[in-house]
Order: sequence, then structure tokens, then C-alpha cells
Amino acid sequence: MIDIGARVDLAHPPHRLWRALTDRELLARWLTEVDAGPGDRLLLHTAGLPGFDAAVDAEVVESRPPESLVLRCDEAGRRSRLSCVVVPTADGCRLSVTETLEQGAWPAGQHADRERHHEQALTVRLPAILDWLAFQEVDLRRGEGALTAELPLLPAYRPPRRGRRRVLVWTAGAVVGVLVGGAVAVWALLPDPGRRTTGIDPLPPPTVAAATSRPPRASAPATPGRSVAAATARPSRSASPRASRTPAPATPPPGLRARYETASTRLFGWTGEVVLDNTGDGPAKGWTVVVTLTSSGTVTGASGADWQQDGRTVTFTGTPVSAGRSRTIRFDVRDADPLSRSPRGCTVDGDPCAGL
Repeated sequence: MIDIGARVDLAHPPHRLWRALTDRELLARWLTEVDAGPGDRLLLHTAGLPGFDAAVDAEVVESRPPESLVLRCDEAGRRSRLSCVVVPTADGCRLSVTETLEQGAWPAGQHADRERHHEQALTVRLPAILDWLAFQEVDLRRGEGALTAELPLLPAYRPPRRGRRRVLVWTAGAVVGVLVGGAVAVWALLPDPGRRTTGIDPLPPPTVAAATSRPPRASAPATPGRSVAAATARPSRSASPRASRTPAPATPPPGLRARYETASTRLFGWTGEVVLDNTGDGPAKGWTVVVTLTSSGTVTGASGADWQQDGRTVTFTGTPVSAGRSRTIRFDVRDADPLSRSPRGCTVDGDPCAGL
């Protein structure tokens, strides 16, 4: 038995997640197109997706909304069991997906591609669909005073019919006020009418030092038998040009370097990548990457390293990086600020990451 597992923490209630797991139109948006068959049978159009060889003929064997959904899958004779478990959390819910191979075998490399596809679907596309659903629901918990991911639907603004004359009068008064204020500002900037301006400032008067400058000293007579040209053709005493004392920028010693890039963005979240490059001669052991988020940012999943979040600080650690090799850390961030698209800071062993 070979298992493929993926887990994601979502800032959405279980009932909304259950809708995204069971609605065919929503499944087509974040996972794949689905056709309903007789009874509880489904046809998943997974042919051509990473880690899949053909379409999957699935049958629902367990459905306990909104907690558990189990499918028995058949992909061209390869049989597996796909389980989805939903657990409520303080911020929303946690979804755990496990696919267990019961008959057959995956070709070399297909297991990793399939696992990567599940992780990408759960941590990137599924949260985007849930955010989209949140905009269509009324937040019934606004009275509790706590921030939630559920946003209210606001009616379109319509100006009242009565009092229209007052609005027009007030608008006209505001326009007149702006015009009068602009005229006062222009008047304040006008030059003094008693002063003649030519656009060129007059030259300053000559200074006293220029009037009392010393006359040039008379040159001494030439020594007999020695020409003036020979007397003046002495070698210059000026020192040869010295090298600049400004030290050249030192080349950073080889070692572990990090560069950050925002891989993708979505409504209320984004996906970041930190690439570690070992330019040294030996393996980089005991490295630590620290990413600082906004006050409303939360990491919902990561790959390539172990991670732990404490407030705004997310710490990533992992196995050594061999000399001349790279390691990619990919993490998904849920952020209530729709303008947030990158972390506030990133360091590797105390050195700042490039790209920020």
C-alpha cells in the first residue's frame, strides 16, 4: 500500500469547504471536470494532468457532510482509495486528503507528480475558490466583534430622491469655494507690482577682497650663463598619483544564499518561494530561514522544509544543502489584507534574502 497525503488549513467554515468538495461546477474550477454517472458514480477527467495516465472512474463509498468523503477510484486498472477528512479549527477548518494505492503500481516519477498535483490544488486553487464563495455569502457573525473571512454583501448605493436641490446647492457651494480658494492662492503667488522683474537676478557687487588683491610678484632676473627656460624647467615636486584609499567592495564569501520570489497571488493570499543556493565547498548544515509576514498573515502549508509560525515570524529548517546544489521552499500564505503580496522580511542565517 502506497499513500499520497496532503493537508491544508483554511480560513473558511466546514460547510463552505464541503460545498467546494461536492459541487461539480466548483470541482471543475479547482480540481478537474466531473461527470455524474448512475448511482454514486463519478467520472473525473484527469487524463493529461500531472501524475495521471487516464480518466478516473470513482464511486462514493462514504459521505458524512461536512466531515468525511471517501471515493473508490479506478484509473485504467489501477485502483486506489481517496479520503477527504474535514476537521473544524479556531480559524476555519483543516482538510486532509489521502490517496492509498490498493491494486497496481505507479510508474517511476508519477507518484511525486501526483502528490505535487494534490498539494497544488489544495493550497492554491481551492483557497481561491473558497474566497470567491465567501463574497457571495452574508457574514452572520459580524455581531461577535471578531474578524472573520466571511464578508458581507453590500447593496448598491442609490442617492435619495428627496433633498436633491440641497445636494446640488451644496455641490455648487463647494465648487465656488474651490475657485475662490484657488484665486486667493494665485494672488498670493503674484510678484510685487512695485518691483521690476527681468527673470535674471542682478549680479552681486564686487567683494573687497577682489579690490585689495596683491599685485603679481616680479620675476627674478636670470642667472648669468643660465637661461630662464632652464631655471623654470625643474621637475615637478608633486607626488605621483596615489591609488584610491576607498576599498573595493568585498566579494561575499561562498556559502548559503537565499532569493525570494512571489510565485502566485490570489484573493486574500499568495504563494512565496525561497530558493537556497549553496555556493560553498561543503554542505550547508543547520540552516534557518526566517520569513516575517504582516500581522494578518498565516502560513497554511509549505513544502521543502519544516516550518513553525510564531506570531508574524515563520521559521523554516531542513536537511543540509549539498555544495553547488539548491533547495526550494514553497509556502502558501493566507492574508486578510487584499493588497499584501509578499512578506515584510526574509533572512537565511541572519543574512537578507535577495528579491525583497
